[in-house]
Amino acid sequence: MDASLIDWSRLQFAMTAAYHWIFVPLTLGLSLIVSVMETLFVVYKDEFWKRVTKFWMKIFAINFAVGIATGIILEFEFGTNWSNYSWFVGDIFGAPLAIEGIFAFFMESTFFAVMFFGWDKVSSRFHLTSTWLTAVGTSLSAFWILVANGWMQHPVGTEFNPDTVRSEMISFWAVVSNPVALSKFSHAIFSGWMTGAIVVAGISSWYLLRKREVRFASSSILVASIIGIIGGLATMMSGDKSGVDIAKYQPMKLAAAEGLRDGGKAASFSIVPGVEIPGMLSILATHDIDGYVPGINDILNGYTDNDGNVVPSVKEKIERGHEAIAALKRYRETKESSPDVSFKSLKSFQENSQYMGYGYLSSPDAVIPSIPLVYWSFRAMVGLGSFLMLLLFILSYFTWKKRLENLKWLHWVTILSIPLVYICGQAGWIVAEVGRQPWTIQDLLPVNVAVSALDSGAVQTTFFLFLSVFALFLVIELSILIKAIKKGPQVD
Repeated sequence: MDASLIDWSRLQFAMTAAYHWIFVPLTLGLSLIVSVMETLFVVYKDEFWKRVTKFWMKIFAINFAVGIATGIILEFEFGTNWSNYSWFVGDIFGAPLAIEGIFAFFMESTFFAVMFFGWDKVSSRFHLTSTWLTAVGTSLSAFWILVANGWMQHPVGTEFNPDTVRSEMISFWAVVSNPVALSKFSHAIFSGWMTGAIVVAGISSWYLLRKREVRFASSSILVASIIGIIGGLATMMSGDKSGVDIAKYQPMKLAAAEGLRDGGKAASFSIVPGVEIPGMLSILATHDIDGYVPGINDILNGYTDNDGNVVPSVKEKIERGHEAIAALKRYRETKESSPDVSFKSLKSFQENSQYMGYGYLSSPDAVIPSIPLVYWSFRAMVGLGSFLMLLLFILSYFTWKKRLENLKWLHWVTILSIPLVYICGQAGWIVAEVGRQPWTIQDLLPVNVAVSALDSGAVQTTFFLFLSVFALFLVIELSILIKAIKKGPQVD
């Protein structure tokens, strides 16, 4: 397979996914914040909260509209750029995407219409219900997408059919209850709450700097910071669970994120190169200071895990992968003409089938992702997340004490934190997706087999075309947002 085709296909998909993720976390966060604000309006019958809700609902709507467009493009790229992947696992991967489109997306779209256009047309309680159901639909949409992504990280509930040469689902419940998917979902949802909180706080701080809409801005910051703190604490808890899952199911990702060449018990956590906390990595990965954490060299050469299972070297996995591929070919060629040979070939395939994906790798080193990119992305995610969490605590404190209005330095810090929360989220996805390279599906299907048989020039052309369109969309969206923010909350 042409290496440039693989690189350009990955780059195009990465660009589309990164651009789409600009809108998803804000949608998740704002939908909850708006729901809470409207609840305050319905409970206290205060028109002020209706005014606050309407403004943030407008910001939500602008973001929601562009997010839909980018999400559709992203899903289509599975068929255009990764058709072999879609053929190989379409029965599995397509199910959660179909449920997301048929159920969750239509649910959030339907109630979004009532939420945005239904003011004074339906009762206040029905409108509030629609707002909450929009938030629920948004989260359900994210759930099904992350079920699909979680399955790519840890494929469960499926088996390979040698007759159809496809992976087929044998347990829908196993796919849905995949521990990796559940960890990713909770981590994405709660970090989305933080994103929404920081964006609301940043925009509100702009009003405070200009001495405009002081009550509106202070009240918005208080609601957002409380939700952001809850989301931040929950993000830390889900991140801990995710770390244990990665150590168990994707040890190379963890080793790359730590730059860990040689593992062992009581493994140290690297804050930055040369600064380590003894034993902390073992605690994070296994919840046991004496837990064994394999390093990159251990994974390459083979090791014994904490459950006593012997994990073969990558070289042995590649050899067994070659045998699986050859046995599958013999089975299909002799299935009709020579039943005895076919039966033996099938048995050989079944003995080595779990390593079939390794048979498409060029060398053992191919399983090592980009260590510098994963290592520093992980530190950007953790470092920025910790800073933003501290900022939310500070904002909630000074707002509660009614001392926020004149703290110009804090207003500027909050405004400048808006891009930081997006960098934090993008860094997390870099760790998740780059960290599992070269696999499209962990240990099952490498990217060089999953890619479509296209001309690399065609992918380059569409890459720059999408880049131009996305840039235009972003400029348009930002201009609409800035115009809405400058106009401010309106009085009915």
